[in-house]
Amino acid sequence: MKLEKEAYRQYYFDLVTRLLQAPSPTGYYQEVMGVVREVAEENGCTFRLTKKGCAIITYPGATHEAPLGACAHCDTLGLMVRAINSDGSLSFTKVGSPQMPTLDGEYCTVMTRNGRRISGTILSKSPASHVYADASSRARDEENMYVRLDEEVKSADDVRALGIENGDYICIDPKTTVTESGFLKSRFIDDKASVACLLTAVHILHTEGIVPPTDLAILITMYEEVGHGAGYVPEGIVSMLGVDMGCIGTDLTCTEHDVSICAKDSGGPYDYALTGRLIELAKSAGLSYAVDIYPFYGSDVGAMWRAGHDIPGALIGPGVHASHGMERTHFDGIFNTLYLILLYFGV
Repeated sequence: MKLEKEAYRQYYFDLVTRLLQAPSPTGYYQEVMGVVREVAEENGCTFRLTKKGCAIITYPGATHEAPLGACAHCDTLGLMVRAINSDGSLSFTKVGSPQMPTLDGEYCTVMTRNGRRISGTILSKSPASHVYADASSRARDEENMYVRLDEEVKSADDVRALGIENGDYICIDPKTTVTESGFLKSRFIDDKASVACLLTAVHILHTEGIVPPTDLAILITMYEEVGHGAGYVPEGIVSMLGVDMGCIGTDLTCTEHDVSICAKDSGGPYDYALTGRLIELAKSAGLSYAVDIYPFYGSDVGAMWRAGHDIPGALIGPGVHASHGMERTHFDGIFNTLYLILLYFGV
């Protein structure tokens, strides 16, 4: 199909903003999956939640015998309460691997199990230049940072009276911004930008009345950041397209304007034939693409293989700058990714 670049731009940005504003650190799936379900069902898909909170979305094709698979993850980086301190502050542990120096000074929300949400700020234990000689040099890590709550708390008992307990999630403000020049700036573009690409792709099929050659089985996972997101995959899928962020930096050719096609990451090479097919599809459609190797990277396709699934898999995604920190991508890269997804779907 021929896809006009601006036709679904606003739909995409509205959708990705909704996803980014729904808190979803690894394992906390309830709110974001509500958004995913709503969007999937209004675009002609069936939606099923797995026992561990991942979504299986099926879009009907002309045949039902050999569904094409695609996956992306909605889980994000975050923090969790490790200890309630005697002065009313919180110590925390990381969920996933956020770039800790970028968290210094960020606003956050503690999600209590009784339903309350308590705002706070993530700070260095030497937070004031006028007080601490090591305010600039002190390490930014779990042992040297804490959460300051926006409540009148002076003791651990005061904090517990708010309903906060060890194991509560601490969600980081994503600070989502869409610029007039087409940039998306936010935490957690990895990987909600890709989830929005897959959901926009089915929206296009539904809106245009396009029936793909075979059923599409789209897996939205919630444990990718800790390594086992796609450990479960529905039966019968003939190939799996992982959609996750493309890396930008040293020795890499990808930019924010490209769709990345990853040939190999820390888990080894992706399927040679499927990767080659994606390269040819991108080339024939005149898409701006890059083929790169990511040595410090893993994906849901790798989790699928480690779980023993005999399914060929490949990986694409929009180029994202400053991963696991203050991330940014551009609609050019999103569009090229969206177009390549539709080509993979056979439309």
